[in-house]
Amino acid sequence: MPARRPFGAITRGTTNPNRLRRVDRYLAHRYGRLLRDAADPLVVDLGYGASPVTTLELAARLRTVAPAVRVVGLEIDPARVSAAAPTADPPRVEFRRGGFELAGLRPVLVRALNVLRQYAEGEVPAAWTALRHGLAAGGAAIDGTCDELGRLACWVTLTDAGPAGLTLAAKLSTLDSPATFAERLPKALIHRNVPGEPVHAFLSTLDDSWRNAAPYADFGVRQRFAAAVTATRAAGWPIEREPDRWRRGELTVAWPAVAPNPAR
Repeated sequence: MPARRPFGAITRGTTNPNRLRRVDRYLAHRYGRLLRDAADPLVVDLGYGASPVTTLELAARLRTVAPAVRVVGLEIDPARVSAAAPTADPPRVEFRRGGFELAGLRPVLVRALNVLRQYAEGEVPAAWTALRHGLAAGGAAIDGTCDELGRLACWVTLTDAGPAGLTLAAKLSTLDSPATFAERLPKALIHRNVPGEPVHAFLSTLDDSWRNAAPYADFGVRQRFAAAVTATRAAGWPIEREPDRWRRGELTVAWPAVAPNPAR
């Protein structure tokens, strides 16, 4: 049978060591048990870029919660696959050519960071569908964006049933205001941060709550952010109740609450 043609396009490929640490910690926290229980704890790092460093970091972080995990880095550019090959440690870490079709693999988890950011908004649905259909039963895919140093990140969690939630994560000591998250929204939302769209209303509420929580700054930025999230949740936004994660600068809101309005 001929190899399946990769679905996608070559992107810029820029990356930095430790850039994706917030996503990796989320995956370890949220899916550690799923990986431990899986018959084949396979994770795909889709679009790792010009350097495989963040793929190797992903493998190392996930092994702290699931020692048997194996990671496959996928890139459409064959030159990047060849360049990464010397760092492979099969079967624990491998590098192959592939795109959103996942090279025919059936991973439990997929991390696709700073990939769709470089596509057109209209290309997102097809990419999401391909990712979802390639997952193992009960698996999840992460599509998101972060800044160059990994201090600010936003991602959507996809399951076989569809998008499930939007997660925002920040290094709180460098967070000026939750409004800054707008700069790193995933491609499906980045152009929807305008009045009348749910994600704009959500970020506005969170930002207002942050300002109102200014007195908590005397107790530290962690307490201020947690108070802001608590107030936003009390205002009716379906944020998962995880106070420990809030104090780490991370929150997850249900996707239906922030999904783009249907095209008219």
